[in-house]
This record gives sequence, structure tokens and C-alpha cells, in this order.
Amino acid sequence: MDGRAQLLKEIHSIRIKLRHLSAMRCFIFEKISMYYTIEERDFLENDIVRRREMLEILKAILFGIVEGITEWLPISSTGHMILLDELVKLDVSEEFYSMFQVVIQLGAILAVVIIFWNKIWPFGKKNNQAPLSESGIGAWIKKDIFVLWFHILVSCVPAAIVGVLWDDLFEELFYNPVCVAIALIAFGVAFIIVETAKSGQNSKINSVADITYTTALLIGIFQLIAAVFPGTSRSGATIVGALIIGVARTVAAEYTFYLAIPVMLGASLLKLVKFGLDFTSTEAIILLVGMVVAFAVSMFVIKFLMDYIKKHDFKVFGWYRIVLGIIVLAAGFMGFIGK
Repeated sequence: MDGRAQLLKEIHSIRIKLRHLSAMRCFIFEKISMYYTIEERDFLENDIVRRREMLEILKAILFGIVEGITEWLPISSTGHMILLDELVKLDVSEEFYSMFQVVIQLGAILAVVIIFWNKIWPFGKKNNQAPLSESGIGAWIKKDIFVLWFHILVSCVPAAIVGVLWDDLFEELFYNPVCVAIALIAFGVAFIIVETAKSGQNSKINSVADITYTTALLIGIFQLIAAVFPGTSRSGATIVGALIIGVARTVAAEYTFYLAIPVMLGASLLKLVKFGLDFTSTEAIILLVGMVVAFAVSMFVIKFLMDYIKKHDFKVFGWYRIVLGIIVLAAGFMGFIGK
């Protein structure tokens, strides 16, 4: 009874506070009506709306920066977006945000397409090292790049099947700070273990062209883990899987960039179909700004990572994941996030 009485007392206190807030709002509007003309009131109201929209745009810029950095580093972009949402919430509907945190990746994809265009575009005579034929239309077809895309499609199959069938279920079950923290720590440990075990060993696969259909499928199975558990990191899961089966570090990173193109396009398309194209003007601006910023940041981050891993391993990202995961768990335990 004491607990129930305390609860009723708290509810009554909240109701009184809400009434006070409502009364204060009415008082403010009454004062505005007394001292301002209709035109001045309209101007003030529009100014408040513009300031709110500008604040949301600034938030979208922040989300774009986080997406551009974390999408390509093996530290989980989705996990960081979930954590960022706990700290800096966009003033949008839950449905829009669920779509936004996926579709914003389209900007990051465009960076991959531009940087690796010559390595992924399967048509053209220039630098065609494996033409389908010596003359005619076949001379314009790059057979080796078509094979690369077939491998990529094979890698996409496991995640595509699971994503189409159970995407909403996994989002409901696992898209929360605790699951993100556990995945961050688990794959952080995996990075350190794998890199330590592989130290000094020669890789079996030293170019993207050496990846077989079997290797592609195995990498796709590792990617499936990231499709289920946010915080795992799509790039992190595929890189760890590739390293385990003997793919060179630079090749693993490059292949995971290519693999992102159909995966992210498919995921974005799925979210857009579910949400529809009925955006408000503010929502459209937020989404566009987020994608543009993600693109600009990704252009820098991709080049940085490719240069970094030529001289270093992935252990530093493993330690980062572990530290961040522990911080997230501690913050959740103390009630700062996940309320």
C-alpha cells in the first residue's frame, strides 16, 4: 500500500506541474496578445519555427558527421547513431527517425562509388584488362569486374534474406543501448584476438580478384551477424570474417567497401518503401543535409582508412570498441541513457 500511495502522490504532483506549465503558456500568449499586433505575433511565431528548424538542421549535420566517420571505420555506425539519439534527439517522429538512420547512408555510399569508380564500373575500353571479347561490344565489357559483382551479390544473399523477413523484429529486439554495448565489446575482443593470431602470417588472398564464390559466401555469413545485432558493425563483421579465412587486411577493407553498395542501397530502399515519400519540408531538408554531410566526411574517412591499414592493424579499433561498450553499459546502469 505504501508503494501504491507513493506512486499516486507522484502522479498527483506531476499533474499539478503540468497544470502550472499550461497556465504559464496561456499567460505568455495572453501577454503577447496584449502588447503585439497580429502581424507581429505571426512574425514571432514564424521566427520560433525557423529557429527550431535551424536547430534540427544542426542536429542533422552532427548525425551526418557521425555516420560518415563510423560507417567505414569498424566501430558500428548504427550503434553510434543509436547512442547519439540517446543524447541528441531529432525532433521527428519515430517512423521518420527509423528511416533516417538507414537512408542517411546513401551519402556514404556515393563516396565509395566516386572513389572506386574505375574499379567497380564494368564497362569501357580504357584499362580493360579482361575484355569479354577482343572486338565488338564485348571489348567494352570488363569481365573481371562483372565477376567481382557476382561475388558481391553472393555475399549479400544471407543478409538480404534475413533483412527482408525479420528486419522489424530485430530492430524491436536489439536496437537499444545494452545490445549495442555488448556487440561493441564482443567484436572489439574479436578484433584483438584475430589480429594477434594472424600477426606475422602470410595472407592466402592478396587481391580482390582472388576472392572466390566460397570466400564471398563466408564473408556474407559474417555480415549477417551485423544485420541482426546493431553495434557489431557491418564493416567490422566482414573484415573480421575475411581476416579469419585468410584475406589480406587491405583487401578485406576494400571488399567491404564494395559490399556496402548493394547492402546499403537495399536497406535504404526497404526503409523508404515502408516509410513512403510523404515527407514534410523539414524532414526532407534534414534527410538531405544528413546525406550530404555523410558523403563529404566519408570521402575523407575512406582514404584515411585505406592509408592507415597499409601500416597498422585493426587492434586500435578493437580497444576503442571495448572502452566505448563499457562506458555505454556504465551510463545505462546509472540511468543516463536507455531510460
